Amino acid sequence: MNNICNFLKIKTPFNTLCRSFYYKNKINKKYLYKDGKNITGTINYYPKNDNDPILQSLEESGPEEPPPKMFRVTRIKRIQGNPFWERRILRELGLFERPNVAVIKNIPENNARMWKVKHLIKITPIRFPYGEPTEEDLKYTQIKENGDCIVIKNIDTLNKRVEATEKFKKDVKRLDDTTLKKDSRMKWLNPW
Repeated sequence: MNNICNFLKIKTPFNTLCRSFYYKNKINKKYLYKDGKNITGTINYYPKNDNDPILQSLEESGPEEPPPKMFRVTRIKRIQGNPFWERRILRELGLFERPNVAVIKNIPENNARMWKVKHLIKITPIRFPYGEPTEEDLKYTQIKENGDCIVIKNIDTLNKRVEATEKFKKDVKRLDDTTLKKDSRMKWLNPW
């Protein structure tokens, strides 16, 4: 190294020159991203120019919907062949064994986990078109594939169905399973 410095008649070593050249020409990113547009309060968007179509569509869209409280997460790819850390994340999310569907809270920790396995899962936000369920309504709640959480609040019709089923089961004229099987077998053996 010193031979090169002597040949080039440089007093400082070559690696020090390279280091100083690197730091002088390094781009300071805090000056690059001055003109960001704060759209959602936490996310900054940096347009290439003022006529950026994405920026115009975001400004025209108006206020956003509030973020969903929960996600319906479905595993769409196999577990086999994935590294152990992705399998561990799927196990933590409850997607390792069947059923391949889980309801997960929208919190930063879960979002970070889902980001790491985003190629293995499908995320659908859960919406409540008929209102959020209470603890009493949990028995009568259903989450559809499109993310709609349906709460059956009209329990009177459900009670009527239960009463009709019990009345049908207790009816004397109704044929039970054993009688139907015997009758069907006799008709099979002696059709005429």
